[in-house]
Amino acid sequence: MNIFKRSVPPTIGVDIGTSSVKILQLSKSGSGYRLEHMATEGLPEGAYAEHSINNVDEVGAAIRAAVKRSGTKARHCAMAVSGSAVITKLIHLPGDLAEDEIEGQIEVEAGQYIPYPRDEVSLDFEILGPSARNADVTEVLLAASKTENVETREAVAELAGLSARVIDVEAFAVANAFELVRKTDGIPDSSVIAVLDIGDVRASLNVLRAGRSIYYRDHPFGGRELIEETMRRYGLDSEQAQFWKRGEEPPAGFDDEVLEPYRQSVIQQIGRALQFYSSSREYSSISTLYLAGGGAAAEGLVEAVSSELGMNAELADPLKDVKLAPRINAGALDQMRPLLVTACGLALRGVE
Repeated sequence: MNIFKRSVPPTIGVDIGTSSVKILQLSKSGSGYRLEHMATEGLPEGAYAEHSINNVDEVGAAIRAAVKRSGTKARHCAMAVSGSAVITKLIHLPGDLAEDEIEGQIEVEAGQYIPYPRDEVSLDFEILGPSARNADVTEVLLAASKTENVETREAVAELAGLSARVIDVEAFAVANAFELVRKTDGIPDSSVIAVLDIGDVRASLNVLRAGRSIYYRDHPFGGRELIEETMRRYGLDSEQAQFWKRGEEPPAGFDDEVLEPYRQSVIQQIGRALQFYSSSREYSSISTLYLAGGGAAAEGLVEAVSSELGMNAELADPLKDVKLAPRINAGALDQMRPLLVTACGLALRGVE
């Protein structure tokens, strides 16, 4: 899968979601980064759903259009496999094994954790180092996905005129992006932060500590609820119903009749998601909850979450201190910032 191997720049981060694809390219700029190219392109309904690419041609065409609009000349990209399509496991091995011996042992150990025939699975691993509990034990992170998930992403990249140099794990890409936030905000490695990515039809809670994802779970709610209720109440089509993303004035009564019920529904769903996390083996108190994705941009949602759940909540923006190339439209970027977390984490694979 080439999950943990570093790619060769320039590399575009390509994030495929239910309703759109987002692409982003970064470069090094002194001790930080510069945003060189970005674009988004809508997807036909059903082209991507339940973590799977269902229509290779439609997704490939959307990526091609986004690449063209962005102006990038890069032809390598990093993509991600997400959610239940990925199996990750922390494995403990004897600390005196050489790397080639670890690779052989991983092949043996993998059969215990992967519920598919080995020839149907792509896997990779990263050696994390000695265990904090036992210096004689080496911790190794195993990641695996069915090979068809990798091959379909390689196929859509090829249709878009790109070469998929890295197939990452979405949770790891988010963790990568939030290392920028951790450094910018001076958050200690020991602090636990969480990212709730509210997509079109699903939300994922990713809990991070010291640059690693320690908990990940999908939940069945998303921003489409707000769009569909707006369409129903005001007789709008899907594009018209997303006026808040364009900074347009809402119809009369929108705040009280549509937006406030949506905020309350999301707060209830976040409460349930946090309850699942609190009962997990990895539970630690969260210092800050970052809201990402299109569903997080609803006016007042971050403040309502912070107030009603009694925790520090912020809108996710790993690009807030990243320099902008002259070609970047700052206004367009501001509307997209919460949607670019995964794409940012993938793009970083090409500049590290």
